[in-house]
Amino acid sequence: MTSHYYNNNLETKSLEKTFTVNLLGNELTFITDHGVFSKERVDYGSRVLIESWMREPWYKKVLEVGCGYGPIGISLAKAYPDIHFDLIDVNLRALDLTKRNAKLNNVNNVNVFESNIYEKITDKYDCIISNPPIRAGKAIVHKILEDAFHHLNENGSIFVVIQKKQGAPSAEKKLAQVFGNVEIVCRNKGYYVLKSSKKI
Repeated sequence: MTSHYYNNNLETKSLEKTFTVNLLGNELTFITDHGVFSKERVDYGSRVLIESWMREPWYKKVLEVGCGYGPIGISLAKAYPDIHFDLIDVNLRALDLTKRNAKLNNVNNVNVFESNIYEKITDKYDCIISNPPIRAGKAIVHKILEDAFHHLNENGSIFVVIQKKQGAPSAEKKLAQVFGNVEIVCRNKGYYVLKSSKKI
């Protein structure tokens, strides 16, 4: 059976590696491994999301859906130590790496746990962020977008990054349908960062 980064199969042979990268003015070191998304470097889409994310002054609690080994959540948590970040994924190896990477980079304002999309999420958040697992299929990606509405506080927002050729236009339509609003925060080399807000 082939192992993909969006399931929790730990049978993939482990071969850890480490790299260092500058994100939001902080030099961060990440341990990665086989069986996790973009193990060689922080992928371009994640970088675009990190650099274009706009925090509101009232954000206190943020959820990242599909954290992988942690580059988005950890870099934002390092840059914004006054915000609490919950980082979730279905991939157990990725979650173990995220916990280790948070410790390695002295990031203490994160909580890392396993959840298949929002399955184990009981809280509500001021913001939800995601670089969704495109290879998991459109149904999964759209579920991340759709169900975000129920896990956001009033005026809370979702930020997602998706390549145009991998479904950004349909994601834009889905967000507009669910939230009644959507904006393209950033376009960068085919990557779109989309934002919708829960306005009641």
